Amino acid sequence: GSCRHRCCPGRNNACWAPGARRARCYCDSYCQRTGDCCQDYLTSCRRAAVGCAVGPWGPWSGCSSPCGVGSRARSRQVTVPPRHGGDPCPDLKQRRGCLGQHPTCGTAQ
Repeated sequence: GSCRHRCCPGRNNACWAPGARRARCYCDSYCQRTGDCCQDYLTSCRRAAVGCAVGPWGPWSGCSSPCGVGSRARSRQVTVPPRHGGDPCPDLKQRRGCLGQHPTCGTAQ
């Protein structure tokens, strides 16, 4: 089987080619773990692999709760999407806890 013009990232059961003895060989990046890649997978797909690249983290948002326990969030953008089985993107969003202390919050006595 040949992966020419057919390379897929991750695990994709639809990304295959007819192999020897009616068996399927695969052209997805997961085939390297399972050992069922087509013969030309490395030359056709891995050479063209481009890993994900992301930009810097944006600023943290304000606390979601003006009074008491809440959360803050921040995000970043993909600058180069992964292609041809390249490394996937890392997390694009982060969240952390916070304690809202707006001046109008009452204090418990």
